[in-house]
Amino acid sequence: MVQSRTHNCNELRIENVGEKVTLVGWYDNMRKVSKNLGFLILRDFYGVTQAVVETEEMMDALAGVNNESTLSITGTVRERSSKNANIATGDIEVVPEKIEVLGKCIYNELPFEINRSKEADEAARLKYRYLDLRNPAVKERIVLRSKIVAELRKSMIDHDFLEITTPILTCSSPEGARDYLVPSRNHPGKFYALPQAPQQFKQILMTSGFDRYFQIAPCFRDEDARADRSPGEFYQLDMEMAFADQEDVFAVMEDVLPPVFAKYGTYHTASSAPFKRISFLDAMETYGSDKPDLRIDLTLTNVSELMQGIGFGPFDGQTVEAIVVDNFSATRKVIDKIVADTEVISGQKSYWFKLDENGEIVGGIAKFLQDKKQQVIDELKLKSGDFVGLCAGKRSEALKGAGVLRKLLGEVAEGHMKKDCYEFCWIVDFPMYEIGEESGELEFCHNPFSMPQGGMKALENDDPLSIMAYQYDLVCNGVELSSGAVRNHDPEIMVKAFSLVGLGEDDVKAKFPAMYNAFCYGAPPHAGIAPGVDRMVMLIAGEESIREIIPFPMNKMAMDVMMGAPSAVDKKQLDDVHIAIIEEDLNND
Repeated sequence: MVQSRTHNCNELRIENVGEKVTLVGWYDNMRKVSKNLGFLILRDFYGVTQAVVETEEMMDALAGVNNESTLSITGTVRERSSKNANIATGDIEVVPEKIEVLGKCIYNELPFEINRSKEADEAARLKYRYLDLRNPAVKERIVLRSKIVAELRKSMIDHDFLEITTPILTCSSPEGARDYLVPSRNHPGKFYALPQAPQQFKQILMTSGFDRYFQIAPCFRDEDARADRSPGEFYQLDMEMAFADQEDVFAVMEDVLPPVFAKYGTYHTASSAPFKRISFLDAMETYGSDKPDLRIDLTLTNVSELMQGIGFGPFDGQTVEAIVVDNFSATRKVIDKIVADTEVISGQKSYWFKLDENGEIVGGIAKFLQDKKQQVIDELKLKSGDFVGLCAGKRSEALKGAGVLRKLLGEVAEGHMKKDCYEFCWIVDFPMYEIGEESGELEFCHNPFSMPQGGMKALENDDPLSIMAYQYDLVCNGVELSSGAVRNHDPEIMVKAFSLVGLGEDDVKAKFPAMYNAFCYGAPPHAGIAPGVDRMVMLIAGEESIREIIPFPMNKMAMDVMMGAPSAVDKKQLDDVHIAIIEEDLNND
């Protein structure tokens, strides 16, 4: 059986009129006019072409053939009398002399209409992903992803980075999420772990004498799904530089990323170097978030003192943060939705009031502010029509709620958000340590492998909570693309840093033996970062869900409903890896 095609379904033009051609593709649909006339649309990866069936013999060849079957059509190209400017091949049509069914679709009805699959239930889309991907609108996102990855790879190579792949089966490492464990057949009771990131390997590469490393790295974390995070696995543009500091990393990323966003993005404008830099503490106090959307010009104002003694219980003795929106004309329905959404997203209640055209404070908590009316107006510099949103609670709670409220207000308030660009920024100077919410003990705030600012001197003499780390996040349009750091390459400083969280030198050697030992043989100062490929493509494509840009995504429960994973395995497979399944008695209290 010959399936060779002379052209694809997006290739034929008016200059091909008179040629004999063979096309292959999917039977998209056919409009039947009579028993010997029909207009068939053939679709392949590249586009569509119309074939006009004009004989009863050719119509018979399609009898009983369902849509989405694959066909081979051989015929002659002619000019269309009624042209279609909406498709690239709209000037021509093919008159078949031979139609062959290459692969039958045995179902009369499909789970959803191919060209409208994005409107279908997500569970159906994921189960029949191979049909969903036939939709050109869905397919183009995967094509876009391929182009972006190729562009990133080329740019990194042009910047003298060497692509090196690191192991998938490795040891468990504390990267902040649960590991996926793989039992060992040859070593009973022991497990490999899928890498949450190539962190240790890339640092060891720096100690091995490689100067600039990168890879499009697969990472595996057993964590819950979010709109901007896929459960199970994801990919990142992982990179590391020897004899480098924070500025070197910034320079590379500021040169690599904006051209890719500008070239392929929904918006064609991206921040140019240098990106704005904001300290972690300033970001929280100004925007209520360590991943601020700088397209929104609204900022937070601390009004804790101003709001004391007004007789409103939620403000008493609490931190109160305000966001002032000038000339905000939203309806009460819109305001109520913003308030409700703030609580759903942040877990914090929000409050509001307005200054009307008569200079009166109205709406929301207005009745509690009448005795301080002028002071409130003066301190917040309010003008007629201004709206004030507020959040209160412990400092961290008030800031978190206000950060969400700021974002929601910015998206609705006219003139406060630039929506046609990509705004990058660096969040820098993260605290090295924090008090854990659950443990109540001192813990690493971010990456434990980061170099503390001030080095050994700071670790020995300063309050641990005051020590900043050479850690940084790359943020774009309110989405965290990446975390990175200048690494702690000095074994003595590393041991001291871990000792503050209760881990001694023996613990460090036991947990990170290869990296610790490598550093003892002369390690270069090094730094790196790893922007998430999935999140970048999602932003570039203008999609709200990360699942739209992943070829075969899992659902929110980390299940692959198309393949049926995770799945049960037979006893022999479990015996081979020395695993026994113990079923709990659910009725046993």
